[in-house]
Amino acid sequence: MTMTDDSTLKVSVLRLGHRVDRDKRMTSHLGLTARAFGADEVILSGDDDPTPIETWKSVTSRFGGQLSCRYEGKPMKWLRSFSKSGGTIVHLTMYGKSWNEITDKIPLEGEVAVVVGGTKVPGELFGLANYNVAVGNQPHSEVAALAVFLNSYLGPREPGDFPGGSVSVVPSDDGKILVTNEDQ
Repeated sequence: MTMTDDSTLKVSVLRLGHRVDRDKRMTSHLGLTARAFGADEVILSGDDDPTPIETWKSVTSRFGGQLSCRYEGKPMKWLRSFSKSGGTIVHLTMYGKSWNEITDKIPLEGEVAVVVGGTKVPGELFGLANYNVAVGNQPHSEVAALAVFLNSYLGPREPGDFPGGSVSVVPSDDGKILVTNEDQ
């Protein structure tokens, strides 16, 4: 499914339950994946850790595009408010309905919060979510689940989707080519 240019869609990814002592790298990768696959915002909850947010902002500055990043101290309260205001909540969980059966039913307009757990998620989330979506019903990486879901929901990203960065990667068969904006 691809997004049309005239849609008014805002996709936020909520990392629920970040743990500084064990999730630093996974949470950083989750936010980078959200950015690369088209999310507009990444929200961190759990342990208050500025490192992932700094990483996401730095990569966005260097490689372009628009990504808002912030910390949310009360994520379930935020989700309840988000739901009451008409937002759509998509909970990525191995216990949900298959992504390839349900993704095309999720609206491509309005505000959508994609929730990805780090710690065990509160049971309330299953009832609060409009869609409990499984990318496979086996344990695996939440980063992989987010990438597969966002790619099927928003469609593939193109290099032109990331304007304004100080550097760009030029696709190459035989090496790394990184150019600065002045080189282009």
